[in-house]
Amino acid sequence: MKESLKIGIIGTDTSHSTAFTELLNNRDHPFHVAGGKVVSAFAGGSDDFELSRSRVGQFASKLRDHHGVKMYLHPEQVAEEADAIMLLSADGRIHKEIFEKIAVYKKPVFIDKPFAVSYSDAQAIAAQAKEMDITIMSSSALRYAKALTDELEQNDSGIVTGADCYGPMVIEPTQRGYFWYGIHSIEMLYTLMGPGCKYVTSMRTEAPGAEEIIIGEWSNGRIGTARGSRMVGTPFAAVVHRENQHTFIDIDGGSKPFYASLLEQVMRVFKGDAPPLDMSITLEIIRFIEAANESRETGKRIGLHT
Repeated sequence: MKESLKIGIIGTDTSHSTAFTELLNNRDHPFHVAGGKVVSAFAGGSDDFELSRSRVGQFASKLRDHHGVKMYLHPEQVAEEADAIMLLSADGRIHKEIFEKIAVYKKPVFIDKPFAVSYSDAQAIAAQAKEMDITIMSSSALRYAKALTDELEQNDSGIVTGADCYGPMVIEPTQRGYFWYGIHSIEMLYTLMGPGCKYVTSMRTEAPGAEEIIIGEWSNGRIGTARGSRMVGTPFAAVVHRENQHTFIDIDGGSKPFYASLLEQVMRVFKGDAPPLDMSITLEIIRFIEAANESRETGKRIGLHT
């Protein structure tokens, strides 16, 4: 494995593209992540997704002009040149299509959140990666927030019996309910609870607080919640329930950027380590969100495995 990998980015319609590039390419950054450099990118973008359409050009220009990243017209060109690929397109609807285009190059791929916006697409990506022996990883950066990982590593007060996670749940119409921002609190919930959720119930209010709450019932009787607001600026936080104590975690309180913690994990995978999260858990999270969306619309308790 090369000491310094050539990293290619597909999708510059998200601030993640410039944030990851800054952390990798700028050795003077206080949270610089070593091991590779972003050298190529494909802008992409989705015309019917305003946040994508309005930002794709400015982030592409910054990559090109500030970081010297070579811009290509097709994702396949990036995949051919790079040693590893970051599929960062903000629009989860197109991740399956793009992955199909670049899979032939058999490079390790990080697929940014949302991995997909349907369970069927997520299964298809995972199946193709397994069939072609391609290493893939996907995660919200919140899974690796330092305050969260510190709590799990340092607390010896017994097993986690439940968790309540909180954060912004802004709804983006093109990204199907909770897939856009709800995924962050849900990923935090799974970090604390682990897999094994059986049923999901979702409730919401319209005004004035614009609140959302998702209740997950785990197979061993534990209950976890992901709660949030559709108001911009809502902080991330969690309460962890253990046998002997309850702990509040201020997720936003640390100095280390979430992106840096995530990128450290991504680079280990790009260097040849096994992904830190089994793909079966990623798939369960996608199914959890899909079920929560169904409950949000119907008001019913939805089984994940039906």
